[in-house]
Amino acid sequence: MSWAGKILRVDLTAGTVKSEPLNMDWAHAYLGSRGLGSKYLVEEVDAKVDALSPANKIIWSTGPLTGTMASTGGRYTVITKSPLTGTIACSNSGGYWGAEFKMAGWDMVIFEGKSPKPVYLYINDDLVELRDAAHLWGKSVWQTEEMLKKSLQDPLTRVSSIGKAGENGVLYASVVNDLHRAAGRSGVGTVMGSKNLKAIAVRGTKGVGNIHNPKAFMKAIAEKKKILADNAVTGQGLPAYGTQVLMNVINEMGALPTRNHRDNAFESAKDISAEAMATPRKTDGKKQLVTNQACFGCTIACGRISKMDESHFTVANKPQYWGASGGLEYEAAWALGAANGVKDLEALQYATMLCNEEGIDPISFGATVGAVMEMYEMGVLTKEQIGIEAPFGSAQALAFLTEETIYSRGFGKEIGQGSKRLTAKYGQPDLSMTSKGQEFPAYDGRAIQGIGLAYATSNRGGCHLRGYTIASEVLGIPVKTDPLEHEGKPELVKAFQDATAAFDSSGLCVFTTFAWGLADLAPQISAACGDQYTTEELEKIGERIWNMEREFNNRAGFTAKDDSLPKRLLTEACKTGPSKGKVNMLAEMMPKYYAVRGWDAEGRPTAATRARLEL
Repeated sequence: MSWAGKILRVDLTAGTVKSEPLNMDWAHAYLGSRGLGSKYLVEEVDAKVDALSPANKIIWSTGPLTGTMASTGGRYTVITKSPLTGTIACSNSGGYWGAEFKMAGWDMVIFEGKSPKPVYLYINDDLVELRDAAHLWGKSVWQTEEMLKKSLQDPLTRVSSIGKAGENGVLYASVVNDLHRAAGRSGVGTVMGSKNLKAIAVRGTKGVGNIHNPKAFMKAIAEKKKILADNAVTGQGLPAYGTQVLMNVINEMGALPTRNHRDNAFESAKDISAEAMATPRKTDGKKQLVTNQACFGCTIACGRISKMDESHFTVANKPQYWGASGGLEYEAAWALGAANGVKDLEALQYATMLCNEEGIDPISFGATVGAVMEMYEMGVLTKEQIGIEAPFGSAQALAFLTEETIYSRGFGKEIGQGSKRLTAKYGQPDLSMTSKGQEFPAYDGRAIQGIGLAYATSNRGGCHLRGYTIASEVLGIPVKTDPLEHEGKPELVKAFQDATAAFDSSGLCVFTTFAWGLADLAPQISAACGDQYTTEELEKIGERIWNMEREFNNRAGFTAKDDSLPKRLLTEACKTGPSKGKVNMLAEMMPKYYAVRGWDAEGRPTAATRARLEL
């Protein structure tokens, strides 16, 4: 049936670990990973809980296809209540940790309470122990992984951990595994740190051998892998250029948010693009991009491995950053680059390495720096307050503020609280480019209407991965829609949100959806799990998950007024390109979105919707 059928429950306060059977009724109704982990959180945690209190819980959850031979079957999800937004937090990661955990014989681990001292969880198949982590506290993600592998005398151990950002309470700290794969958003690493939980080290040797119909499963995954290989995006674009393939495309549309969304195109986009990463540098004649890399079981291989110019000012005296490491992906390149007007590719690579090393979300960090730079140029903030001259375009300021933030020094402590709190403190709340307190990613919601609606309605705050309408509005997948047109977008956004929830819950990567629909996922899930999961049933599961998350947020105090966008996106029109003159038409789209969702005017699922979805 593909689920392991067992979960771990760790009481950090008492220092105890116990095994319990997976709730199979929930598994059938919510699949796994995002859906199933969220179901456990919603049932066990008061939505009004203080995210950083011991009463909050944090869950690592895999899907039924995690650890199998299905393409991209390495995903896991970290679920908790977010300290950044106050919403439900659910952050997904690739790499190898998720598959290793599943192959140790577990679907999920739930952490409760707070340890009186730093600890890590050690899992070796059925052997599970809380161990002292005093020697790891204060260490980076990279150091933690190296030290654990050495002390456990097993280089195949997989580690999911936090760095100093999570320990020091940066509100958007991430959980990192395999050195540079991250459950990056919403501050899941901050909650981990608040519980004195440093890491989970896992070694799994059991494999995932309980596929319901192995013959049908192998036939289905072979067919679906061919679809991925033959697709222009998953078979060519992503392997060659990674997500960075989008930089020049989005910029030419006039949809690349620049200088804290003041502008909608970046004149130096080509300098920080995928093409630039693959072009030899003038300084040393070498390319920044070394190779691509795949996560467990992935046939796409969109990951980047890069190597810096050793003479660059950021690393000239820091040989520890001279080796090949995780390279820039589109969101990070945008947030550290265009969002701040910085065109120095090497400075962006340095900043992204620090984000990986100490566990910090580059999107929220970079977008917050954008707000800082705008307030500096307005005279609201001074050099004395920030610690450096910080105009838009300053690579020196970017590098300095990255270091200050990850180490919680000086003004970095304020940047670590996110742009919503920082801009409010200095009397400029309209300069926070957020929804529900989480910073937007790399698409302008004025130039791409559907993604603006997706930002406003996302259950975890500003996010592209909860309903990636860019696929349709930019790439024409599965059908082309006009990005400048707001009509029809409520239906489009809902369809993407529901489908994504199902994919996230399967244990597979959302990037497969560039080539696959739910009709491609259904036979893989059915053969693995034993139930007949039709396309319609998966749609319903996705919709059920979305509404469950929404109801948690409603209980936490969120209302229709929180489904909003910053004033800038609603009143300041795009200045250049095809989107010139456009603002986001949220007021027109929102009533229709609530109607297609089956919600009342206050954004609450109606009794009929709840009954239909069996909530």
